[in-house]
Amino acid sequence: MNILERPDLMDRLAAGYALGTLRGGARRRFETLARSSPRLRVMAQVWQERFMSITEVQQSLAPDPNVWKKIENLVAADAAAASRRRAAPDSLPAGLLGRARNWWRAGALAAVAASLAAVVVTLNVNERLQGSQAQLAQLQNQQRELAARNAQLVAQLQAQPDVRYVSVLHDDKATPTMLVTFDPKRQTLTLKRVGEYREASDKSLQLWAMPASGAPRSLGVLAQQPVLRMAAAEQVVGQSPAFAVSLEPKGGVPGEGGPTGPVLWKGAVLQTAL
Repeated sequence: MNILERPDLMDRLAAGYALGTLRGGARRRFETLARSSPRLRVMAQVWQERFMSITEVQQSLAPDPNVWKKIENLVAADAAAASRRRAAPDSLPAGLLGRARNWWRAGALAAVAASLAAVVVTLNVNERLQGSQAQLAQLQNQQRELAARNAQLVAQLQAQPDVRYVSVLHDDKATPTMLVTFDPKRQTLTLKRVGEYREASDKSLQLWAMPASGAPRSLGVLAQQPVLRMAAAEQVVGQSPAFAVSLEPKGGVPGEGGPTGPVLWKGAVLQTAL
């Protein structure tokens, strides 16, 4: 299947490439195809501008201080028990003292085992409870952050222009010099210079719509700034297979006669997926 014949599929792939969800072999195939398709490159660039400035921050979690306090108390209790064993009197007969020591050791071991079991159970219960509470709080924070990011993304997408027509203008060496997009909702052309060309102070660049038949129609004189917006009718843009930029005297020339100076850049007008 040739995706260049499917504008809707091209638009979805360009969106996935810009967002980063297009991965692996599919991403490499898209990049290979985009090298030979200016239209596909333009679609990817448009989506990249739409998804700009989206970031993600993940907060770190610290252990609960109560866990460390319980460990310190357990170590202190063991040290106190060892100190009491060293200070016990040794004045009883050897046999009785040996049996007493054995009995005491057995009882102490049993008590320590019971205490350790109780501490382990308590720590496990507390850790699980604290872990569940931390996970719940983290999940709630993530849900709030996701809702905020979704709301921000929706607002950004709503603020983005509805690009209906796109044209990449290039010089006679096929070097891109200007990106032109048309927003039908605002009836606005947006022109973004991507080359290094700057006209002289006594000259002006003039944009022309090149219809399939008839004389070129002037769309306006371009100011010397990286990004420029100018009003245009969708009927004029939609019926123009190409745009062209000519070098004219300062202030431009009347639009009825067409360009009088050399045509510096030109490019086909492509319609994006609806």
